Amino acid sequence: MPPLRFPVAVIMQRIPLANRWASERWEAVAVETCAETAAESQHMKLSDGPEGTRWRCTGHVIEMHPVESDGYYLNTSAREPKVFVLWRMAEPGDDVEPRARPLIVTVSYGEAARFLDAGEQVDAVPMPASILAALESFVAAHYKPEPRKKAKRNELYEDAEARHGETRGRGR
Repeated sequence: MPPLRFPVAVIMQRIPLANRWASERWEAVAVETCAETAAESQHMKLSDGPEGTRWRCTGHVIEMHPVESDGYYLNTSAREPKVFVLWRMAEPGDDVEPRARPLIVTVSYGEAARFLDAGEQVDAVPMPASILAALESFVAAHYKPEPRKKAKRNELYEDAEARHGETRGRGR
């Protein structure tokens, strides 16, 4: 089954800092749905002021795969569902704006957690209603909870008792 795809634009913001170690801070602040996917990423400056500068970065896609349905379910069951944006800074010496570039956009908790575990920069932004509606219907169609396994009482201790009983009986 092919993945469900949503073309999106990411809004990145540069916030100037009065700090001797860093002159600016970058963050993804929003995700918007687009009419169609651009062949390549395009970056348009939206605003520039003393509070910061915002860029609209198009050419990104959210893909929903049935194998990630557990992560989607966790997101839809959260109090405030989020879209996760993995972004990286441009290489030093590259003269590009914005310097922070979104690379991957996902709605899966599991995928976002794997990116964070790998040391990537991931920001969580509010999920637009149109994406949430599609995500909820995708989860309803593809999510199948794991069957509950009945746990035996004291199951962890049975093997230990058997091992200790065997060794004690041999020595006497």
